[in-house]
Amino acid sequence: MDIEFNKREDQNRLKLSEINRLLAEIKKGGGEKRLQKIRDEGKMTARERIDYLLDKGSDSIEIGAFAGFEMYEEHGGCPGGGVVVVIGYVSGKQCIVVANDASVKAGAWFPITGKKNLRAQEIAMENRLPIIYLVDSAGVYLPMQDEIFPDKEHFGRIFRNNAKMSSMGIIQISAVMGSCVAGGAYLPIMSDEAMIVDKTGSIFLAGSYLVKAAIGETIDNETLGGATTHCSISGVTDYKAKDDKDALNRIKNIMKSIGSTEKAGFDRIESFEPKSKPENIFGILPASRTEQYDTYEIIKCLVDNSEYEEYKADYGKSIICATARIDGWSVGIVANQRTLVKSGKGEMQFGGVIYSDSADKATRFIANCNQRKIPLVFLQDVTGFMVGSKSEHGGIIKDGAKMVNAVSNSVVPKFTVITGNSYGAGNYAMCGKAYDPRLIVAWPWADLAVMGGTQAAKVLAQIQESTLKKQGKDISAEDHQEILDTISKRYQKQTEATYSAARLWTDAIINPVDTRKWISMGIEAANHSPITEKFNLGVIQV
Repeated sequence: MDIEFNKREDQNRLKLSEINRLLAEIKKGGGEKRLQKIRDEGKMTARERIDYLLDKGSDSIEIGAFAGFEMYEEHGGCPGGGVVVVIGYVSGKQCIVVANDASVKAGAWFPITGKKNLRAQEIAMENRLPIIYLVDSAGVYLPMQDEIFPDKEHFGRIFRNNAKMSSMGIIQISAVMGSCVAGGAYLPIMSDEAMIVDKTGSIFLAGSYLVKAAIGETIDNETLGGATTHCSISGVTDYKAKDDKDALNRIKNIMKSIGSTEKAGFDRIESFEPKSKPENIFGILPASRTEQYDTYEIIKCLVDNSEYEEYKADYGKSIICATARIDGWSVGIVANQRTLVKSGKGEMQFGGVIYSDSADKATRFIANCNQRKIPLVFLQDVTGFMVGSKSEHGGIIKDGAKMVNAVSNSVVPKFTVITGNSYGAGNYAMCGKAYDPRLIVAWPWADLAVMGGTQAAKVLAQIQESTLKKQGKDISAEDHQEILDTISKRYQKQTEATYSAARLWTDAIINPVDTRKWISMGIEAANHSPITEKFNLGVIQV
C-alpha cells in the first residue's frame, strides 16, 4: 500500500469513527436515567425488546437511526425520532420491527417520528414483509401537533396503512407494552393479532384525567384500559402477557406459524467474498470530495469474487454499467466513474459528471435489467449533468430525461448507495430518494445538495452582496470574505450525511464494509413481493 492510500484510509476511518460515536449517543435514547426508570418499572427498553425478539446471531439492519439528529433542540431533542426500526429475523422469518422508545418524551410522536413510522410501513408494503409493533407511546407530542396530526403524510396515515396492509395480506402483530393512547389506540385492533402486557400495558382513547374532565367519571387507568379490561371485557386484545419477555415469546411463536409466500424469483447462487477486501474502500476513496479515483476499484470491493460483466465498456465512460453478484444475488450496477476518461470520440470527460452518451447507455442498461428481472444497485458519486453549449446542443436534457424516465418506470427493486457526492439532477438520475429505491444509504462522508458547497456559497454570497449594495452599503474585501465564510459554513452543514439522515432523506449512514449486507438483505426483502407491473418507458423524445 502506498502513502496516499494510508492517508486516505486514516482520514476516512476517522470520519466513520465520528459517525459511530454519534450513533452510540443516539442509542442511549433519552439518557441512562430514563432508561433505568423504564427498567425499574419492570419493563425492557426498546432496544432490549428488539434484541430479545430477533434471532440470536442473525443479521439485522437499522432504519433511520439518525432520524431527528440535531432537530427539535428547543423541545429537548428527539434522539432516533423516538422510535427504533429494524429489519431482521424472528423465528427464521424476515420482518420489520417498530419499537417506540419511551425514554424519549415517553415515546411521544414528533413530526419526524411520524415520518419514520411511515417509512417503516412503506418498506413493509413494498416488500410484503411482516411488521411487528412494540407499542409504548404517549401519543402525539402536543406542542407540535399541527406538524404531526392533520396532513396526508401525518399521524392518521399510519392507520390508513394498517388497513391497506391488512387488505394486501401483510402480517401485522402488535404488542402493547406501555401506553397506547388516543389515536394510537387504533393500531392494535387494526393489526392481525394483538397482545398486552399485564399491569404495564394500557389502551384507551382518553386517559383517566381527560375522562374526568370530559364526562366527570372517576376511574383509574388500569380499570379503564389495562390488560384485564381489554382481554376479558372489551376484547380489544387477543392475549394477556405477564411481562415483556412473555409477550415477545408469543410473537416468536406466532412468527413460527406463518406459512411461506410467493416469491419474486430474483436469482441467487452461492455467495463468495470479494477478492479485493471491502476494507480497501477506506484507502481508495479520497478524503476530498473533489478528488478523482477509479470507481472500478470500489466495485471490486463490493461484488462476489470481484468479478463483473461490463455493458458497453467503451461507450459512455462516465457511467459504469455492469452485471455482477452481491452475496450470491444477481444485480445490475449503475455507478458514476470518478476519474477522467476519454469518450469514444477521444474527448476527456470529467469524473462524476453525466454526459449524453453515458445517460443513453444507462437507460438501455436499466431497460435490460428490467427485461431480465435483475435488481438494480446505484453507486452515486455524481456532480450532475454536463453543462455548456456543446452539451445543450447535443441534447443533454433529452438524454438525461430518458435516464430519469427509465429509473422512474423501473419495476425491479432499486437500491442506492451514496458513496460520495449526490448533487442536483444527478441525484435524480442515479435513483435518489424521490425515485423509490427500496433502501437508500450513505457512506459517512457523503454529501447531498443541489450543487457543491463552493459553487453554492459563491452564488448565495453574490445574491446577499447585491442586496446590501442596493441598500447603499459598500462591501469591502473583508466583508466579502466574512459573508462567504458564514454562508459556506451553513451550507456545508446542510450537505453532510448526518443532516440528510436526520430528515430520512437516507435510511442510514453505514460502514462501507456493511454495504453487501444491506444490499443482500434488501434484495431478500424485495424477493417477498412478486413483480406485477411491466417495464414501460412511456413517452420520451428520441
